Amino acid sequence: MDLTPYVEQLRRELVAAAAPGGDDARELAERLTAPLESSVRLALLSALSAAAEELTAQLAPGSVDVRLRGGDLGFVVTAPPAPAAPEEPAPAATAPAPDLEEGETLRITLRLPEQLKVRVEEAAARLGFSVNTWLVRAVTTALDAGSRPSSAESRRGRWSGGSHYTGWAR
Repeated sequence: MDLTPYVEQLRRELVAAAAPGGDDARELAERLTAPLESSVRLALLSALSAAAEELTAQLAPGSVDVRLRGGDLGFVVTAPPAPAAPEEPAPAATAPAPDLEEGETLRITLRLPEQLKVRVEEAAARLGFSVNTWLVRAVTTALDAGSRPSSAESRRGRWSGGSHYTGWAR
């Protein structure tokens, strides 16, 4: 980016502002603009650097840098990294998909607290299921898990199925 057009514009405006003061004022303005050129360039560079800092704050974690090469000013924009695509979770292998065509389908009313309903909808969406299908799978999984003994139940002898022993042997 060449700052010369902006410095020249400021010089012309200073000369035009001094013109009503007569020829002496106009000549003085022209003589002062030459030594002020480097200060004007530095002020413009400072303003552009501050603007780049504000843009960087808006783009975080991306950034905008101002680079000066010789008399030319340049900008380097580093875009923020693209968000990683969310991994699609594998369907739960523990609960087979229930066959909804098997037997008669009945309707029930289920009342859930609003926060729980939102969580159920999100969980179903993550797996690509309808809420109904997700709920049927959750109930099936819970019932299947309920038919297996917990370790505490088997120690207390509440479950009898096959040869299942726990404890120490001497």
